[in-house]
Amino acid sequence: MASKVCGKCCAPKHALPASRSKLKRSLFVEAMAGGIVLILAVLGIVPHPLKVGDQIDLATQQRMQQREEQLRQEMIRLQQEFDKMTQELQSGLFLKNMLLAMWEVWPFGALPGALVLLFKLFWMATEVDSDESESSSDESSSSSEEEEEAPVNEWDVGRFLMQQMQVPVLHLAKRCKVVEALVGDLLHACHLITLNTPLLRLEQCIGVGSAFEGWSSHWDTVYSLLVPLKPPTGHCFHLELGAGGELPARHGRVRVELECVCLRQQLLGDVRCFLHRPEAELGRNQGPCLLQYLCSHSYLDVEKTACWFQLTAMNAWLLLPASHRCRLTVLPSSRSCKLRLEKVSGRSLSIEILFGVQQGDSRVFLTSQQARAGLPSSTTWLESCAVPEMLFFRFVARQAPQDSCHLTCLNLFARLLEGTGFSTYCLKTVLMHLLTVIPLSRWHRGHLLERVDGILQYLQRCLEDKQLHHFLLGNERVPREVPLPVAFQTASPLNLFQRLAQEPDAHAQALRDFRRLQVRLRSLL
Repeated sequence: MASKVCGKCCAPKHALPASRSKLKRSLFVEAMAGGIVLILAVLGIVPHPLKVGDQIDLATQQRMQQREEQLRQEMIRLQQEFDKMTQELQSGLFLKNMLLAMWEVWPFGALPGALVLLFKLFWMATEVDSDESESSSDESSSSSEEEEEAPVNEWDVGRFLMQQMQVPVLHLAKRCKVVEALVGDLLHACHLITLNTPLLRLEQCIGVGSAFEGWSSHWDTVYSLLVPLKPPTGHCFHLELGAGGELPARHGRVRVELECVCLRQQLLGDVRCFLHRPEAELGRNQGPCLLQYLCSHSYLDVEKTACWFQLTAMNAWLLLPASHRCRLTVLPSSRSCKLRLEKVSGRSLSIEILFGVQQGDSRVFLTSQQARAGLPSSTTWLESCAVPEMLFFRFVARQAPQDSCHLTCLNLFARLLEGTGFSTYCLKTVLMHLLTVIPLSRWHRGHLLERVDGILQYLQRCLEDKQLHHFLLGNERVPREVPLPVAFQTASPLNLFQRLAQEPDAHAQALRDFRRLQVRLRSLL
């Protein structure tokens, strides 16, 4: 009785695998049948398939050689058709020719190459169609009118220059974001390395210069970033601005003083009061590191600061994931940190990190930037307006029309000024003045020629009067979104063309350079 119950219970257990195996065999047979049908279908499509046995006779071998030569000639013809692809795309015959070529080379295994070639042509045709659709939306004349020479108007030139300048500017903006994020990660790694040392605190970097203002006069752009410096706990900065220099190019020094942190030391115990702790307890190697290593006679030393940051950056770079894909090289520099990043592909990126100490709540800094005439000592810092100027261009970008041409004008003149005595800062000052005088709604790309002519006229008047005022000094038109020190707001205007008023030869040369600039612009437009 027990054996019968066991037989009834065991029978389904053995029957289930058997049914599964039958199902697998049936699926395999169906798959094989489908594969055979597919192969037969392909063999039915292929014209005159070759019959190859165990031994290939001489006649078959000769036919294969002839066919090989025919295929070689066919591939030459396909290459010629590929070279004439643009005309075929316009005439609409490329698809027919490629299908015929595929049909002829199918039997000999050239199908993958033909499909790849067809895919390439289809992709390029799609790009051509998209380009034509984009250009047709911008063009106001029909195709028949385009064949004739249309008169050049302001809008056509504006569109042309915008197209020429817009792609580099957009590419520049993307690279600026990447560079700013990369330097931010590097500063964070530097902070981790120097966390337990009473040295300088590195604040978030600020992009400055032509690249971060939205324009650049050279393709090999150097991306400049300013790193604000803060004193460590127990120290404070006092700025001593030179009274002899003129705003905003005056010099200054940063005096480092000690602060009492005894109360914090008693409550938290995370700091030491260097001011009231006896020197005998501090020991030789436990003194205030900032005054010992980065200062000269109680003043923050630019060269020592740059050297310290260069060493810290080299060690911090190894902590970043980007170090596995790029090679970092620290270039020689006594007042900044110049970096060159090289990818495996060989492309390189140049970055310059400047250091600055902020003046109060304003965005004006004493920076480590090198002056043209040189600086008297390593404890001398140069006053810079790079951050307020960058903020002004960002303000204009938010308020101006989406297709504003002010950056196109600046980029255009930056290229035309090469070889002349005018600096890009001179033309940038002219542009900033005009941006606050002419409504931003009139900087549409349709007004490009009018704006270019306005820049030339403004520059010509400045040369005739031998006077071009600095944009940020004593100018009531500076937006409130650009914070400036009170001394800047109440200062008298600074003449950037003072040298022209003092030297007649320099003024005559400036007028000749202006005429050269006019000739270059006429030849371009």
